[in-house]
Amino acid sequence: MTLTKAQIVEIIHEELPFPKNKSTEVVEELIEIIKRTLENNEDVLISGFGKFCVKNKRERRGRNPATGNDLILSQRKVVTFKCSGKLREKINS
Repeated sequence: MTLTKAQIVEIIHEELPFPKNKSTEVVEELIEIIKRTLENNEDVLISGFGKFCVKNKRERRGRNPATGNDLILSQRKVVTFKCSGKLREKINS
């Protein structure tokens, strides 16, 4: 099962003394802060959870899977995530 943004808002609303609209604002603002930081090519480190990083991918040769034709994939940036050791331990225990 996938945890959605709406479910996160609901959990915050239930577990903290925030009205639902305030819980929504908190979640939306947190996501915006993370997006802005990544747009500025800065990493986002959340202790005990993990680190989001922006990586540069260089131009490379690829193939269209539908037609089999070769093509060049342009350079681009991708976001990667590396979980913390604490999170990894919790997942594997």
